[in-house]
This record gives sequence, structure tokens and C-alpha cells, in this order.
Amino acid sequence: MRIDGSGTLRATCVLCPNPGPMTLDGTNTWVLREPGSHGVVVVDPGPDDERHLERVARTVQEQGGRVQTGLLTHRHPDHADGAPYLSELTGAPVHAVDPGVRVAGEGLRDGQTLTVEGLELGVVATPGHTDDSVCFLLEADGALLTGDTVLGHGTTVIDGDDGLAPYMRSLYRLRDVVEEHGVRALLPGHGPILNAPAQALQHYIDHRESRLAQVRDAVNAGAGTAEEVVARVYPDISEELAFAALWSVKAQLRYLVSMGEIPDSVES
Repeated sequence: MRIDGSGTLRATCVLCPNPGPMTLDGTNTWVLREPGSHGVVVVDPGPDDERHLERVARTVQEQGGRVQTGLLTHRHPDHADGAPYLSELTGAPVHAVDPGVRVAGEGLRDGQTLTVEGLELGVVATPGHTDDSVCFLLEADGALLTGDTVLGHGTTVIDGDDGLAPYMRSLYRLRDVVEEHGVRALLPGHGPILNAPAQALQHYIDHRESRLAQVRDAVNAGAGTAEEVVARVYPDISEELAFAALWSVKAQLRYLVSMGEIPDSVES
């Protein structure tokens, strides 16, 4: 998939066939290359799926490139478990914030610029979905690779006890990055490209703030546990997504307690 709609020339998506409630159509593995060069960066090799990774390698070869670097937006298995096989296939190191998922690679720092044969990527720390989440700014094309911080549709799950506050800060920061750098497209870890990035981020922010208000109202109406809040806020949630709703509500409750907006007696 070429990102013609945003004018992007440097990014190609190889979709992994691992669809599901949490992965949408599957994991987007992004293949990046500066026009006219041979050096390729692979962002999020995906799960440990040999056929998918071999298809990624073929895509690179067909473009006349060679993988020099792998990058991970975060540690979740549907993004990171393919890193060892990618490195085995290509000899490339895989860099990540979390040392547990690096493969002969190094850490990633906020504000760092990564350069591969003329291709420049800026590292933007965006903790919240996970504490190691990062986005990559491909400024030459006005594109931002968002991992699971922003999805092509739907909203992301907060993984961690104290993730909502940093996640909200990350959304506000990405909104500023979009404006400051003229970003025209968000390239997510799952789902379609978003060609209206400012609107997409504002939607995410509005959605989170609306959910927080609903959770606050549920507690004020008598809900005393996370399960009781879920029953009020998500009355029609499907069974396969109920755990995600509970996870999200627990994060929201902790956030509201930390802000002094609800009593700490509410069980999260």
C-alpha cells in the first residue's frame, strides 16, 4: 500500500494477516526508504509470523533495497515478536525503548533523529498506551508513524496502572507536533491512514475527556467499583471487548482519583 493520498513517497505498508478485535485489520508493518537510496527502515515487524516477515523482505528486495534498521513503536507482541526473525533474515538490528525487545539494537530517546541513507526520522516519546511507546516523525513527507498511540479507527487501550495521565499528555503533544511540523498524514500501527491528523487527534482528545466525564458521573451516581462503572458507561459492550473496557475504566478511575475528582475509596 502506497500512501498516495498524502503525497508520501517514502513509506509502504505491508499488512500482517493477524486481524482481530485488538488488531483491527492486522498489524501495519511500515517499510521506509529515501527515494534513490538502498537503505530501508522497517517499523514494527509485527508478530512472530514467518510468512509475513518473508513477505516484508521480498517487498524490500523488489524495491531494490536492503533492510538496515528495524524500529519498534512499543513492546506489544503484535508489533515486536517478529523482531528476532526480521533480524535473522536481514542481519539488521532492531532498536526499541524497551531493552527486552531489542535485537542487537540500541535504545530510542525522545528528540533523537535517526538517519539511514538520507532518510530522517524523529523520535517522539508518547507514553500512555504503554510506557515505552514512541512515534516516528517522517517530516520530509509530512507523516507521523503513530504505532498504537493513534489507530486508524477506534480508540486505543491504556496498558499500565498509571498510563492515562501520560497518554493525555502524549495526545496534546502530538497535536502540537502536527501543527508545528505540518503533518499531513498519520500512519498508524493498525487501520487505515488518517489524512486529517489534526481532526483525528482532537477526536481522540474529545473522546477521552468525554469518557472521563461519564466515569465521573457514574461514580457520583453511586458506582463503587470498576465493574459497576463499566456496566453504566458501556452497557452494550460485547463480551470479547469487555476486558478492554474494564482495563480502560480502571485507568480512568486512577486518573480521576489522582486529580482529586473522585474519592479514593472507589475500587479500581
